[in-house]
Amino acid sequence: MKPRQTSSALQSLIQHAQMLQQSGAVAAAAEQYRKLLQQYPNSPQLLTGLGTIALQQNDLEQAEILLGKSLKILPKQEQALLSRGIALALLKRPQEAIACYTQTLKLTPDNAEIYNLRGFACQEAKQFQKALADYDKALLLKPDAATIYNNRGNVQQELKCFAEAIVSFDQAIALNADYAEAYFNRGNAQKELLKLDDALASYDSAIAVKADFAQAHNNRGLLLFSLTRFEEALSSFEQALSLSPDYPEALNNRGLALDRLKRYIEALKCFEQAVNLKPDYAEACFNHGDTLVHLKCKPEALASYEKAFTLKPDYAEAYVGHGSVLDELKQYQSALASYDKALALEPDFVYLRGKRLCAKLQICDWQDMADAVQEMTAKIERGEQAYNAFTVMSLTDNLALQRKAAEIWTANKSPAADHLGKISKYPTHDKIRVGYFSMDFRAHAVSLLTAELFEKHDRSRFEIFAFSYGPNTQDQMRLRLEVAFDRFIDVQDLSDLEIAKLARELEIDIAVDLAGHTGDCRTGILALRAAPVQVSYIGYLGTMAAEYMDYMLADTVLIPPANRRHYQEKIVYLPSYQVNDRQRRIAETVFSRAELGLPETGFVFCCFNNNFKITEATFASWMRILNSVTDSVLFIYAENEFAQKNLQQAAVASGVAADRLVFGKALPMPEYIARYRAADLFLDTQPYNAGTTASDALWAGLPVLACTGQSFASRMAASLLTAIDLPELITSTPAEYELLAIELASNPEKMAAIKAKLQQNRLTTLLFDSQRFTRHIEAAYLQIYQRNQASLPVEDIEISLPSNN
Repeated sequence: MKPRQTSSALQSLIQHAQMLQQSGAVAAAAEQYRKLLQQYPNSPQLLTGLGTIALQQNDLEQAEILLGKSLKILPKQEQALLSRGIALALLKRPQEAIACYTQTLKLTPDNAEIYNLRGFACQEAKQFQKALADYDKALLLKPDAATIYNNRGNVQQELKCFAEAIVSFDQAIALNADYAEAYFNRGNAQKELLKLDDALASYDSAIAVKADFAQAHNNRGLLLFSLTRFEEALSSFEQALSLSPDYPEALNNRGLALDRLKRYIEALKCFEQAVNLKPDYAEACFNHGDTLVHLKCKPEALASYEKAFTLKPDYAEAYVGHGSVLDELKQYQSALASYDKALALEPDFVYLRGKRLCAKLQICDWQDMADAVQEMTAKIERGEQAYNAFTVMSLTDNLALQRKAAEIWTANKSPAADHLGKISKYPTHDKIRVGYFSMDFRAHAVSLLTAELFEKHDRSRFEIFAFSYGPNTQDQMRLRLEVAFDRFIDVQDLSDLEIAKLARELEIDIAVDLAGHTGDCRTGILALRAAPVQVSYIGYLGTMAAEYMDYMLADTVLIPPANRRHYQEKIVYLPSYQVNDRQRRIAETVFSRAELGLPETGFVFCCFNNNFKITEATFASWMRILNSVTDSVLFIYAENEFAQKNLQQAAVASGVAADRLVFGKALPMPEYIARYRAADLFLDTQPYNAGTTASDALWAGLPVLACTGQSFASRMAASLLTAIDLPELITSTPAEYELLAIELASNPEKMAAIKAKLQQNRLTTLLFDSQRFTRHIEAAYLQIYQRNQASLPVEDIEISLPSNN
């Protein structure tokens, strides 16, 4: 048995070990502590000494165990309590760390550093008010501590007191001008307050002090990204990655910048690298999906979104992306399921309610639609970002509401941007340079109407440019349009900034936007001012409520004087609004009723409008008409099986047999137009009228029955009928509409007279006279160009030309 050493001898050995520890001979000190513990296993000093060495060596679990044993033997040890608190904090056990620091403060109540440490632990525990109180106590004891001011600023940011946080960071910087982290944190707070120039200066200061501060480069890039300065943002992200190659967030952000710059393949690689480094990185999976959508790789995009919300089940945005792709794939029922999951997670997700309503309209699901429209009205009036402007146009003809929705959308999605500086008028050109901007230079309704206009422009007075940012389909229409312009420029791979800059370099005098607030539009190009004068036409049937859109083209039917106040743009009133292509071919095929599934006898009402235009009220009118006209049928288009089923169920509920709805199939364009000749009367929809579809019917010789509302979209059919001189087919109330439909179906002589008049007017009136329309729109371009050149203000203009022009 070994002789027992005296207490003084043990103390001498402990002091020796402590001296070794203090001199840096940590391994020797640890060895001595361990040897002594074999003899004195319950010595608190030995346990504390070895525990503090474990803490120094980052062996946190061992440190916590040793220090905990020491404190059980002797609870009131300042060093042990403090060291254990630090170990627990580093082990992400903040509540236990707080308890240790609190015990330590009872022993040394005037210790600023312990208040600072407890404040940080409270911050980690999300006890922000307690953290703030501790930092304030620490600063009373040590007012020259820059680190504590920095920590206080961070907790003030957590409390969203950003202005106060900036004051704290300023105090930290005043005490330490080389405090890179304080500059960085100040930049974050300034960004939250939208003091973007100040934030950028703070990030630059952080980098000036600490050039290898990868996080500062990354956040600087995020700020530039938010300013849509994507090239500069990309440079910052790349600088961050050069300093820290395995920085998944910087890789993700680099991918976002590349995506905005249309460098999609490179963006995908960044997201994939980020996920390889951080397998649970749901946001990178989501962004991977977004880029795949831009590449039209929709099944692959669905898989990326699914991975994102599998990793992060509460990821509302991933469900929205998933639903949007299903929407594009016309899988509307499945899209609704994804949208509903997103809404359950985040009821106020921006514009999601509008997406959901659109999907319901596409399958003619009107359940609770009246309540949904009431809710939509209330949210828009409150200025909420819940419904895109196009959806609102489909559900109501309330002009004030439509304008408010467009204002909200424009302010959020494409506000005016001055990245290229103020644009001035150009020197007078020999020919007025008109640029048409569209994603639809292909087999699409917009091009089906406008193709001949581009071909007929007077090349002695106008130089015509196409800026195509949609897919290069190489279909027959695309090939036709590529030679219709003086210059057809494919810009789909360029950013909005690059396209606007190109338009300025080409000195485009008038930019004509053919998209407005529709799907895949690039309104950001116009927001940057692509031309001194910017005009909205044909693609969007309402105000864009954008200060950078100077004019919109219309006629007096579409925008009567009483409605003028609801449009942001100045109006160019043409003699007729809608251009048409006389080269549109009608197949020689004569379809029999049997071939089309129609009964051999009976009146055939028809509507081939897109399903989203068929509202519950419109369909109810149709059913009352069918109930009043014996043996009549409705020849209709249903894009999907759910729409067909819902329409049949609604018919039966209205007392109309399901087989009285005959569903037409999709056909090639010439055959599709020829099919109209098998019908007797086209019934239009409200509040969103037929546009191209109504022209198709009239071109085929089929009369169109219209009911006008207040909005541009609800007066389109009336505009077309006025242009073809058939005002007798325009009604102003649902009751008038139904009565006239029933009368025409019941009076063969009157119906025949209208068809004869239509046939007579078809090639002699304005609607299908593309040559006259071209002269009218050129007269409009000439006037707005001359006003701009003369520095005259933008004003309403009325174009009135002799009928033989």
